[in-house]
Amino acid sequence: MSTAPTFQLPAPLAAAVQRVKQAARAAAERTVESLGLAAMAAHNTFQRDALLSAQFELNRKLGAFVQAFSDAFDEQVRRDCGPRGGGTSGTQTANWDQLSLVEDRELEIKVAAERFGLEIAHSCEWELRELEAYVGSVLGHARAERDRNPLRPELVGHGVIRAVAVIADRPEVRKVLDAELNRSLAAVLRNTYGDIISDMRKSGVQPVSLSVRTTDGRGEHSRAGAFDARPIDRSGAGGRGSTDSQRDARSSTSGALGPRSSRAPLDAADTSRRASLGGRGPMRGTPIGQVDAGMMDLLRRLAFSDPAGADVSGSGWSGDGSGYGSGTGIGALPNLIHANRDELRQASRGAIDHMVIDVIGSLFDQILSDPKVPPQLARQIARLQLPVLRAALGDPSFFSTRKHPVRQFINRIASLGNGFDDFSDEQAQTFVAKVRDLVQEIVKGDFDQMETYETRLAQLEAFVAEQARNSIEAQRSGATALLQQREEALRMDRHYAQRLEDELQPLAAPEFVRDFVSRVWSRVILKTAEREGVTSESVRALRQAGRDLFMSVQPKTSPGQRKAFLSELPKLMQQINAGLNAIGWPDDRRRAFFGQLMPAHADALKAQTGRVLDFNMLQRQVEQALERGLPTRADLPPASAAEPAADDLATPAFTKEEAARLGFVDESSIDWDGKIDIDLSAEPPLTTVDLELPGLTAAADAMEVPEPASGRSLADHVQIGFSYQMHIENDWQKVRLAHVSPGRSFFVFTRGQRHQQTISLTHRMLVRLCESGRMRAFESAQLLDRATARARRQLASLPGATVR
Repeated sequence: MSTAPTFQLPAPLAAAVQRVKQAARAAAERTVESLGLAAMAAHNTFQRDALLSAQFELNRKLGAFVQAFSDAFDEQVRRDCGPRGGGTSGTQTANWDQLSLVEDRELEIKVAAERFGLEIAHSCEWELRELEAYVGSVLGHARAERDRNPLRPELVGHGVIRAVAVIADRPEVRKVLDAELNRSLAAVLRNTYGDIISDMRKSGVQPVSLSVRTTDGRGEHSRAGAFDARPIDRSGAGGRGSTDSQRDARSSTSGALGPRSSRAPLDAADTSRRASLGGRGPMRGTPIGQVDAGMMDLLRRLAFSDPAGADVSGSGWSGDGSGYGSGTGIGALPNLIHANRDELRQASRGAIDHMVIDVIGSLFDQILSDPKVPPQLARQIARLQLPVLRAALGDPSFFSTRKHPVRQFINRIASLGNGFDDFSDEQAQTFVAKVRDLVQEIVKGDFDQMETYETRLAQLEAFVAEQARNSIEAQRSGATALLQQREEALRMDRHYAQRLEDELQPLAAPEFVRDFVSRVWSRVILKTAEREGVTSESVRALRQAGRDLFMSVQPKTSPGQRKAFLSELPKLMQQINAGLNAIGWPDDRRRAFFGQLMPAHADALKAQTGRVLDFNMLQRQVEQALERGLPTRADLPPASAAEPAADDLATPAFTKEEAARLGFVDESSIDWDGKIDIDLSAEPPLTTVDLELPGLTAAADAMEVPEPASGRSLADHVQIGFSYQMHIENDWQKVRLAHVSPGRSFFVFTRGQRHQQTISLTHRMLVRLCESGRMRAFESAQLLDRATARARRQLASLPGATVR
């Protein structure tokens, strides 16, 4: 039995140790069965005897094997998790001869255990990387390290070898058991590590992030040295045991994109910046499908290498800041997928992967030559070639799901970049710098996870929104606050109108009267209360006028009531007209309302006499609804972009000075019946058939419809930072959406670069412009959709092509 530990393992780690022990027992039971099958297929008697002997010993002493493994593994975990630098508990060897003998045996076990661990780690490499981050967090380490993970395969192998030595004396039996247990554990431990990660995640353990080193140390990570969990040695001496010959050997295995030593590795500052910007430990989130470990290693190696002659910083700016220097244009950007096509195809699994590699290479050919992608941003998109290929290989929905985070990130970079006409401007340079930082984090980070792209996409959109808002405030101070104030007033109107409508709905009355009182007269009451106070005499009179209007269309109960109604009707009409004047209700709607009201009054006078009790009860119900307390801003629900202001509530109460300062476009200034000049630069919209890739995407009728570039639905899809074509002042103007109110009631566009002009629209005005064809997107389709359509047309033009 092992010596009792002097400390207690953390609960998540103790549970993980138990899972490993259960995995060892399951592997031993599986080995008993596999040894019997192997003995039946043995080629000679000597081999069959060895297999049968190993099966007999393991089956007979299975309990002893499990106990010996448990003791040895517990001892290794205790040593790994115990205080470093101190002595270990237990008896100490005092005889030097005995110490030498033990050291030789221990060395043999250690070498065998490392070999055992290397073979197992190959089948569960990614699970191990993620597990290291969680175990490091449980143990309080600053970073994830393989050597400090007490669950690593080397320690499992150490326990297996010691347990085999307990149950078997003959060397040939030990050799057979070691080999078979290795194979069994390789199959069991991968799932075990995954279960441990799941348990730790459910218990709330947060993983630590990786540190990156420039030298390859011993262990499994030598295959992907950039992710070895060791600090960087800036002195150039490398890690332990690093020599010049080792560095030269690593340089010779760099691949087609140049020596690995030319890349700029992440240091501790880079790692902390990734963490502060939302970057998380390895395999922290949702993997983008499954890709073979060999392919993933190749993609990471190529991503960490820089093409010869390329600008490592990714900035591409000339020294004077005026733009790109000579030789740094798009022509200097190679298609990395085409350049490494053979190597990528060798690492892939089959015909579908080969097709994906060729398609992604063709897409980037089109992306890098797209005239609507600014060169400054095409350089950054080009650096995402390998992460995009990783996403396409692992996730079949990449080609058909337009909301895929990887697609959205690339499309956003291109669409947002179109909002800048002059990239020597400070705002444009700041935007390019932000994109460059985000791309750097993706390329040098965990680009095989959905959350990596979702986080950067959210950061990019938030950055653009803040930049646009600051730009508006610099031109029109207080503009966004004024718009927010007016939208709150509209939301208050909507909230009060909805409440009145719900209370008046069960009451008998013509529909147009109920709608008028709840949706129009409620605005009159709120506006007066805001101006004169809730308890003012004017508000009381307006509430009474609303009640009288509602009751005016009810059947009269007596001749006296008819006489009173006729005598008070002129005063009531005067009050209604005064209230409508106060909110600026349009004359055409006013005429339509009074055109319905007069016949209703006539019908009420001619109707048969009703009961006085019913009339009084109805009047009391209407009075209670109108006398109820007015809503306040605290009563408003959170702003919802899904419910823009209704048409009859969308006319804001802006003064002429405010409307001029914000640049509101008056509907009367647009010749709605006039013809629109044809824009020869406009591209035809794409259809789902144009975007179908046979073998990679679903049928055209099952694919997602592209985002609209024109028409009524465009009003619901406009996004901050995007560019649009707007037909105003009898000409097409390129505008950029700079601000959208939280409830999507107001939209602010800017025009021009250095001397910006503000153009503001209500939701109603935006809808009318889109419906009449006077506003459309600057891009006929998103970048990847355009690239797909052009690549498809190019493929169809080849001799013998069958794409339709």
